[in-house]
Amino acid sequence: MSLPYSFQLDTEPPFSRDDFEQRLRAIGASSYHDKHPFHVLMNEGKCNEEQIRGWVANRFYYQVQIPIKDAAILSICPDRELRREWIRRIHDHDGFQDDPGGIERWLLLGEAVGLTRQELLEQRRLLPGVRFAVDAYVHFCRSHSWLEAMASSLTELFAPSIHQKRIDAFPQFYPWIQEDGLRYFRKRLTQAPKDVSFTLHLVLDRCRTRVAQEAALSALRFKCELLWSMLDAMYMAYVLRIQMPSLDEK
Repeated sequence: MSLPYSFQLDTEPPFSRDDFEQRLRAIGASSYHDKHPFHVLMNEGKCNEEQIRGWVANRFYYQVQIPIKDAAILSICPDRELRREWIRRIHDHDGFQDDPGGIERWLLLGEAVGLTRQELLEQRRLLPGVRFAVDAYVHFCRSHSWLEAMASSLTELFAPSIHQKRIDAFPQFYPWIQEDGLRYFRKRLTQAPKDVSFTLHLVLDRCRTRVAQEAALSALRFKCELLWSMLDAMYMAYVLRIQMPSLDEK
C-alpha cells in the first residue's frame, strides 16, 4: 500500500508545466471511455432500444453520485476560494435557482428513451458492476487528498467531444428518442469547458513536485479506468447478455 503523496519523498525533478499537461492529456487520448466497444456501438447506431435504455439507467447512478463526491471534496478542501468555485459543480447537477440541474435533465433523457422516472430513481436496472465502480469513485474522493480528487475530474478535458458525438448520433440513428432528451448533453457543452479550464490550471499550478504530479496522473488514470469498468458491466449485460443470477434464486 503506497503512502499518500504528501508523505512521499521526491527523488525526481518535477515535469515541466507543458510536459505535465501533455501527460494528463495523453491519458485521455489512450484511455478515455469513448473508445470502449459499447460506446463505439452506440455512436455508430448499432445499439438496440434495450441497450440504450440500459446505458441511460446505469449512467444515471453516476449522475446522482457526482454532487455527493463533490460535497466530499468540499468537506476536505481547506481553501475558501476553491470551495466557492467548486460548489458550482453541485449546483450544476442538483440544480440552483431557475436551473433544474443535470440530474433533472438526465431524468428527462430517461423519459425520452422510454424509462420512467420512478425506475430510474429506484435504481431498478442498476448493474452491480456499475454500482461498484461509481461507489469506488466516491470513496476515492473521500479518502484521498482534495487535490487528487479534483485532478480525477480532469476527464472533463475529453468530455465535450463525446457529448457532441451523442448529439449528432442520437437523432440520426435513434429517431425514436425524443428531442428533449438531449438537453443534458447540450448543456454540458458549455458547462464542461468552464469546469475543466479551472481544474486544469489548478492542477498545473498546485502540483509543483514530481510526487504530486504523479499522484494527479494516477488519479486521472483511476477515473478513466472506472468509467471504462462501468461500460464493461453494461457490455456484458446488454451485448454479451451475461447476467448476474438473482440472489433470490434457490
